Amino acid sequence: MATLQRDGDVYMLDLGEGENRLNGDSVASLEECLEEVEAGAPCALVTHASGKVWSNGLDLEWIAAQGEEAPLFLARVHELLARLLELGVPTVAALQGHVFAGGAMLALAHDERVMRADRGWFCLPEVDLGIPFTPGMSALIAARLGPQLAHRTMVLGERFGGTEAQAAGIVRRAVAEQEVLPAARARAQELAGKDAGALRAIKRTLYEQALEALRAPVSMPVTL
Repeated sequence: MATLQRDGDVYMLDLGEGENRLNGDSVASLEECLEEVEAGAPCALVTHASGKVWSNGLDLEWIAAQGEEAPLFLARVHELLARLLELGVPTVAALQGHVFAGGAMLALAHDERVMRADRGWFCLPEVDLGIPFTPGMSALIAARLGPQLAHRTMVLGERFGGTEAQAAGIVRRAVAEQEVLPAARARAQELAGKDAGALRAIKRTLYEQALEALRAPVSMPVTL
């Protein structure tokens, strides 16, 4: 369950400790946090976690147990990604640990990312798990990484440590473990004064195709 605290002009959203997978409860808590952040604009948002993992993405076992309701939940995840992508406040993901699959997409929906340099992987392993991306997920990744890097991450399933992720342009900075959260907090503070309406309008125009794809009707990948 995500929790939220305000530190001056910056909201600190804590995903928690563990795998931080996306299921009904965790998505509901994230939705509530984003509502509070939007109401507090102008401000900025830092999303962080603790332990070895930032987020391992979708809770596939939980989703499989939802039966006919699973597509509705996947649409809800898509909407969460779209909402974060177009959020009217600057957003920074502080990646202290592994960022996999849907967790990597959640990180990409932030404006910027700061990652631990020496440990932790950024990876979209779906190709090796036999799970195709939905059109909305593909559009989000391509919009944020560009076609060449999207090909490396999605088609080839390459994984990136912090230093490699910085060199590739996936993250803004790769820093020592103890500097991840302070660096993300400082960057968010730099960006916190931006006008919410203008920022949201710019994001909606810039990411129009990705937002449309994320909000299109969803069908489950056949392997889920």
